[in-house]
Amino acid sequence: MTARFDRPRLAVVKVGSSSLRGPDGRLDRGQVESLAHQVLDAADAGTDVVLVSSGAVAAGMGLLGFDRRPVDLATLQAAAAVGQSELIQAYQRVLLERGRTGAQILLSQADFVRRGRYLNARTSIRRLLELGALPIINENDAIATEELTYGDNDHLAALVASMLDADLLVLLSDVEGLYDGDPRRSGARLVRRVDDVDELPLEGIGGVGSFVGSGGMRTKVESARVAVASAAHTVIADARRPGVVDAVLAGEDVGTWFVAQPQRLEARRLWIGFALTVHGRIHVDAGAARALRERGGSLLGVGVTRADGDFAPGDAVEVVDPDGRVVARGLSNYDVADVTRIAGHSTARALAEFGAGYAREVIHRDDLVVRA
Repeated sequence: MTARFDRPRLAVVKVGSSSLRGPDGRLDRGQVESLAHQVLDAADAGTDVVLVSSGAVAAGMGLLGFDRRPVDLATLQAAAAVGQSELIQAYQRVLLERGRTGAQILLSQADFVRRGRYLNARTSIRRLLELGALPIINENDAIATEELTYGDNDHLAALVASMLDADLLVLLSDVEGLYDGDPRRSGARLVRRVDDVDELPLEGIGGVGSFVGSGGMRTKVESARVAVASAAHTVIADARRPGVVDAVLAGEDVGTWFVAQPQRLEARRLWIGFALTVHGRIHVDAGAARALRERGGSLLGVGVTRADGDFAPGDAVEVVDPDGRVVARGLSNYDVADVTRIAGHSTARALAEFGAGYAREVIHRDDLVVRA
């Protein structure tokens, strides 16, 4: 059988908290050990691996004596703070037995959007790989909020893959991959290959009885979008499948494969399109949405119908069409009040009515990343 892709030079492997929890809700040390051995086997076979690992809350639960996962944010953060060192030690025990060492790295969104910190993080991770250490990355759950509730490190892993120019992103989950229906029901089939993420019906992904039926699958698909735009293949696979890491790296027909785009999106556009937090939405009419999709020009006030959120000049916003679908992301030249003021106005009319400060585009094409 022909391999899906050549064995990667560098792969980012992400494992979610659901795949590291045992039946009691606490850290499954056997699973941690299995994953550590698989990652080291991959390195021995010639692929550098960066591990993005959740599981700090599960580890902290055991140390704090919790019988069930906390539900309030403060206690979740406390469990993560206690459990982070225990999680790393669980990996480190295996690494040391095999003559290797791990390196804990806690990242935040600011490490991707502030150029100095971005370059420092990239240089540090690359140097660790050169020294033969395994970088083990997590978001700083003790102070973070969104990861504990939503992303489960999927987005972080995709940004790390982009940062390092990785060839492959592996998202290990508690399901085999992406399905064409609810995987809990008979008849649902595994989607083995996705050539274009934009052709997937994202509005149906993530809910009970939906296109996928797994609440975390939507974030995985969106993370795959980031990676393939960075020219990295992405595979979603079952974390508990024996030898899953080696099978995926060998290009075997495992899980769901998202095919990498042949050309990497320019780094600044990746930053605008995927790394920045969105602070609001600019709603446009059908004509403006069509012009952005087909011609990729600047967004002008005449096509804007309204704006919401709390954004200032330079903040990232989503541009949505009349049906609520995201057309693009970009950096607004105006705050939300000014976008509302010039909505429906041509540039000439805005200049005449409001003055020279309103003669610019709402979003310049160089600051805009259009969704297909």
